[in-house]
Amino acid sequence: MYRILLVDDEILVREAIKENVDWASMDCELVGDCENGKQAVEFVKTHPVDIVLTDILMPYMDGMEFSHFLHDNYPDIVIVIFSGFGEFEYAKRAIQYNVSEYLLKPVTSMDIRNVIEKMKLKVDQIRKEKKKMENLTRTSENYRENAQMIRSSTIEALVNCTTDVQKSIHRLEDMGIDLSAVRYRVAVFDMDIYSGMYQIDMEKQQESALMAFVLFNVSDEIVTREDAGIAYQESGNRVSILFQEKWNHNFTRKTREICQEIQEKIKELMGMEVSMGIGSWVKQPEELLISHSQAEQALQYRYLLGGNLLIDMEEQHPVQDIFLEKPLQDLKETIKTGTKAEITKELDNIENKIRQSLADKSRACMYLQQVIRTVDAACEDVSADMDKIKKGREELLRKVTHQKSFRKASDIVREHVLKIADTLSDLNTSSSKRQARLALDYIQKNYMDPDLSLNSICSYLNISTSYFSTIFKEETGETFTEVLIRTRMDKAKELLEKTTLKNYEIAEKVGFADPHYFGISFKKATGCTPTEYAREKRK
Repeated sequence: MYRILLVDDEILVREAIKENVDWASMDCELVGDCENGKQAVEFVKTHPVDIVLTDILMPYMDGMEFSHFLHDNYPDIVIVIFSGFGEFEYAKRAIQYNVSEYLLKPVTSMDIRNVIEKMKLKVDQIRKEKKKMENLTRTSENYRENAQMIRSSTIEALVNCTTDVQKSIHRLEDMGIDLSAVRYRVAVFDMDIYSGMYQIDMEKQQESALMAFVLFNVSDEIVTREDAGIAYQESGNRVSILFQEKWNHNFTRKTREICQEIQEKIKELMGMEVSMGIGSWVKQPEELLISHSQAEQALQYRYLLGGNLLIDMEEQHPVQDIFLEKPLQDLKETIKTGTKAEITKELDNIENKIRQSLADKSRACMYLQQVIRTVDAACEDVSADMDKIKKGREELLRKVTHQKSFRKASDIVREHVLKIADTLSDLNTSSSKRQARLALDYIQKNYMDPDLSLNSICSYLNISTSYFSTIFKEETGETFTEVLIRTRMDKAKELLEKTTLKNYEIAEKVGFADPHYFGISFKKATGCTPTEYAREKRK
């Protein structure tokens, strides 16, 4: 189908041409008719047109001006000009605007049919040439893409040692790639949003392939410009660089600068953050796997440190074990009696220690599990409702383990710790007074037992000694020992005043197995011996 536009300021001429020409029999469609060039310009902007039939003299914009516009903006449109006898020489000048044919007015339907058939051949030729160029462009692009894919797969095989190293080197030489260098290192790039840090659906996977192509092109351009090595695209939409130090000087800083420039360029172009791991230098192509493995290891630090990283394994300290026994003990005590601000401070300290360790995900999760167990221990110390607190424990541990980043995992643990702290605070507020009263009552009923101790009363109350000591002192203003001694001395004074029992008998009745120690304790408490006290009170 060939699309025709008719342009003429005379309505009778337009109507006659429209009615008298059998467009369908010529496989044509008259898609529009306009009364001047200005109107026709607006039409072709919004409608596809193959052939234009236009008058030469029209108001607002004549046929020459309209042809000029088509020549500059729509060169594939074939132009036929209508002109009167006196206008013919003027019309001939339109050849510079790719006008294909001229018809002298008046034109007949046969004239139209004949010129249309000629113009159809020209349209066919234009379409053929256009398709040929499209095919050539596509073929060229496919060739470049295939060449890049072959280059990338060969370099990836070399670096990962999946094929014979020398064969890979020879194959790259055949492609015009010289791998000779003093030493080598590998950098691996990964766009954070498409990495394991996030949940990737099918749409994101497709999108990541396109973005990886952009990342590769940017990396290739910069690395080629600096003559620093070769960029290649790995499977899994990762982009890597095989750096080649070709001169005997420190090239380390240059490789980092190149990686930083790539990061900044991708941020500028796509607004995306890229993390980069750079492996250590190796001297032989056979050792490239070591450098590549180190670069991949560096990317794993994103779990702890977040995205937009540039980690050079030449500078990176090895992973170190950390000892959290004291920080966890401090956290335990703070949970039981401290404020939220104090608890948060202890958690910050623990999280910073974990980050500084540069531990992998499994070890970092293990440390977070230790925090959760510490919370459980604090709850047990204060006799909290452990069934209620431990409810959902498995789900909590699963949730922590499955987070894509340490920050998210630690946020979940932090939320859990502070929630438990609130629960314990409520329990402490309501129960500490009750527990103190129970303890005082227990002392009154059992002061005569020589085995009465801090441990025995805590066992009775089912709370830890440290927690009991804290709340007992807060509620009574005295320590357990001070209250017990005072209680025993009060009872001893009462017996000395009202009975004639011997000192050793009184000592036994108030919980002293050793009468001598009773005498020393009594004098310390009252300033006189039991005998002196009895003599004074019995007068």
